[in-house]
Amino acid sequence: MSSIDDLSDAAKIAHQAFIDMSHSKAAHFDRLAAIDALYESGGAPSLAEKLELEELLGLHDKNVMAFKTAFSGVSDDGEKQVLIELMS
Repeated sequence: MSSIDDLSDAAKIAHQAFIDMSHSKAAHFDRLAAIDALYESGGAPSLAEKLELEELLGLHDKNVMAFKTAFSGVSDDGEKQVLIELMS
């Protein structure tokens, strides 16, 4: 398998965008799970908790769009395949 160091700048940007997207997804789901566990036996999240979740989801949405844009900017099919392997 190729290394990220062997790829073009566009592919490196796409890879970083994937990492950012993965982190924002994890942050949102982790916080969602923590809030769910807190209120598992009843009750409801506070307004602040709901706003925090909205912010985390908004950040993730932006990261998804950044990844889609960056990935579409990679023109070499071989590099796209390497990126897919690195993301697996």
